[in-house]
Amino acid sequence: MDRRSFLKSTSLIAGSIAINAFSNQSIAQTNSPVLPDEQHPLLLNFNENSLGMSVKAREAVINALPGAFRYPDAARAELLTNIAELYRLSDKHISIGNGSSEIIQAAVAMLANRANQRGIKIQLVTPDPTFNYAELYSLSLGVKVTKIPLTTELAFDLAKMEQATKDFEGLSIVYICNPNNPTAMITPHNQLEKWMNSQSDNLFFIVDEAYAEYVEDPNFTSAIELVKKGQNNLIVTRTFSKIFALAGLRIGYGVASPATIAAVDEFLSIDNTNTAGAVAAIASLKDKPFIAHSLKSNNTSRMIVEKAFNELGLEYAPSQANFIFHKVNGDVKTYQQRMADAHVMVGREFPPIIGWNRLTLGTPEEMLQFVVILKQFHKKGWV
Repeated sequence: MDRRSFLKSTSLIAGSIAINAFSNQSIAQTNSPVLPDEQHPLLLNFNENSLGMSVKAREAVINALPGAFRYPDAARAELLTNIAELYRLSDKHISIGNGSSEIIQAAVAMLANRANQRGIKIQLVTPDPTFNYAELYSLSLGVKVTKIPLTTELAFDLAKMEQATKDFEGLSIVYICNPNNPTAMITPHNQLEKWMNSQSDNLFFIVDEAYAEYVEDPNFTSAIELVKKGQNNLIVTRTFSKIFALAGLRIGYGVASPATIAAVDEFLSIDNTNTAGAVAAIASLKDKPFIAHSLKSNNTSRMIVEKAFNELGLEYAPSQANFIFHKVNGDVKTYQQRMADAHVMVGREFPPIIGWNRLTLGTPEEMLQFVVILKQFHKKGWV
């Protein structure tokens, strides 16, 4: 079930879920977590950040409301400059989108138009499974989609992806989600660098780093470093939806060469940023303690879940994001429905990988609740 279908089927669930920040002390003292119910379900299916936005971001939104009758040009410009300064780049290296998904959409549209102007074919080469928005946008534009299954180790098969671009006569868009969704695994930079250093006119990389702020593995290097070196056939997308917990305010951005940004911007909505989202994003970037708190909360939640998986003998992929991909000993749809009956919404299956489920990492308190239910399922032989 995709996100839109889920929202339609759960419209009776209260629209506001109380969120409580965690502390190590509260975790230690929570011997019997209060289990979810119909009014307070666990929403562990859409990779949202259950901490909610930082206090400073919330205050920035409230303070900006009296001026919300004005267009958001000033706030948008300030945000753009703040993002550029974060990476020691110029404003011309940055494009702001209505979520990072709009940047992906605009990049695909720009490249489809470029191929059309050159009179050549175009394809999207994408791992399978991965975040599928680049695929959906490509299909709507008539772009051929070439899917390359993950390896048995759940890694990108970069050799086959590269060969698919070499075998194609035309422009190839390569989509790299790093860390990947749904596996939460990174692709080490040393495996990507040689291929991505190619400056071919028939090769363009969209690198989706929506979860990069969660990564602590030293083998990961952001593709933004290639932008800094002058790479021109590349755009890197980031979002404020994850570690900053601003999913509902729809703020994302792209980082690329000035020429690429200018080309992508032609396919973006002119007024795609709202005042609340812009000021919340600015405040979030400056709130370093909250960023550290958000990361610590996620790491604590992951350890809680990994400990339970280890105790129950459930296989899982090494996570570098705010979700974890784990095996289910049985039918995933049945598991998903049983969890829903227990008021826990978990992710779906991601074919062609069968028997695995994606679980969003909520707050530590939420994951303690999840573990209680998971262990009940195990006693019943359901997992």
